[in-house]
Amino acid sequence: MSNAAERSDLGEIRIANEVVSIVAGLAATEVEGVAGMSGGIASGVAEMLGRKNLSKGVRVEVGEEQAAVDLSIIVDYGVRIPEVAWKIQENVKRAVESMTGLQVVEVNVHVQGVHFAQAEEQPEDPRVK
Repeated sequence: MSNAAERSDLGEIRIANEVVSIVAGLAATEVEGVAGMSGGIASGVAEMLGRKNLSKGVRVEVGEEQAAVDLSIIVDYGVRIPEVAWKIQENVKRAVESMTGLQVVEVNVHVQGVHFAQAEEQPEDPRVK
């Protein structure tokens, strides 16, 4: 695991890749229309992860001054996916740059699935027993 490092008069500051991943994951889940992060394809179905696993579904490449971020997400049904993806790119870029000082050169959004709201339980048909 590499780290982003910056040298100052008082010493060196290191930011672990995991920290950049968590910042990016949190920034992505803040966007309306994002149901959650995706841990990837498990048995053909995207596995949705909760807030405890913010760095899952996030891959970062961090250099000395720049970073690239890849996010795997699950969107809510009915949203305009390009619009949600664009907002994710903006929010992640802003959050990572402001919190780490790294220049974000790209934010790639991979939509792995669609989350459907739980259907309300249908009343039982009295004819079916």
